[in-house]
Amino acid sequence: MVQKLKKKSPKNGCHHVINYSEKNFSEEVEKIVGKNGIDVVYDGVGIKTFKGSIETLKIRGMMVAFGNASGYVDKIDVKKDINAKGLFFTRPSIAHYTIKREELVESAKKVFDAILSNKFKVVISKKYSLDDAAQAHIDLEARLLTGPAVIIP
Repeated sequence: MVQKLKKKSPKNGCHHVINYSEKNFSEEVEKIVGKNGIDVVYDGVGIKTFKGSIETLKIRGMMVAFGNASGYVDKIDVKKDINAKGLFFTRPSIAHYTIKREELVESAKKVFDAILSNKFKVVISKKYSLDDAAQAHIDLEARLLTGPAVIIP
């Protein structure tokens, strides 16, 4: 008898999670999708992951650098990093998408509609009292939080 296994549903849209500080994430990605197998990389880390993110991309892939948790990537070697694979590079900011008040309102509406319709769930990982706001910042900087945290007045 062959038992059909249920496909595990990805939590928060992630099929694979790789901690770049514990493993060489570009090698781990290669094990999953093959060399140069990624269409788009969304990199919120910055300097510690930039080169590896570029390595994982396919020819004509897109690098979306949206954060700099480990430091800002201030120099890009266009010939080496971009031209080698004909990559697209962008550094978007929410400010670019919410210049007009109506754009901000529409963006916020989309987020709240998605939450209300259960397209995604917001799970608060930790609550702090206002008196513990300094500790919340310490925990955030120490990378102890695994999701959204709130400070309750």
